[in-house]
Amino acid sequence: MAENPSHSIDWNVETVKELMNHMAKTGLGELTLEDESFRLTLSARQAVQTVQPVPAAAVPAPAAPFRPELPPEPAPPEQPEGKVIRSPIVGTFYAAASPDKPPFARVGSRVKKGDTLFIIESMKLMNEIQSEFEGEVAEVLVENGQGVEYNQPIMVLR
Repeated sequence: MAENPSHSIDWNVETVKELMNHMAKTGLGELTLEDESFRLTLSARQAVQTVQPVPAAAVPAPAAPFRPELPPEPAPPEQPEGKVIRSPIVGTFYAAASPDKPPFARVGSRVKKGDTLFIIESMKLMNEIQSEFEGEVAEVLVENGQGVEYNQPIMVLR
């Protein structure tokens, strides 16, 4: 810091308060100022709260232990009834081989074991998912082009 002997700072409480407010507004972490007779270092740190002990006679009787009220646990997701086809991998669900082709299986379709039901695209690979069951497609639980997680229910057969 360059010294300027011809200029002296008027050190008073208002000046210090102004410096502190300026530091708070600008986010300045530390400031040191000095002149011939005085040195001031201001540091913006988190306030430390001091706690003074209360005399024993003034201490109230202990209250019941604090037990925060916890929110109710969410109900487990409803499991679809029937034979659930789940995603074997993480990826994107496609109902058909391409946008201009019909879906492999739609609600009401009869499927046999081994029939292709849908595609899961993962890491640029198109994975055809075959049925492990025979039955009728009762429900398709995801939208075309939707991302799916491992083991997520995709389709229900009855």
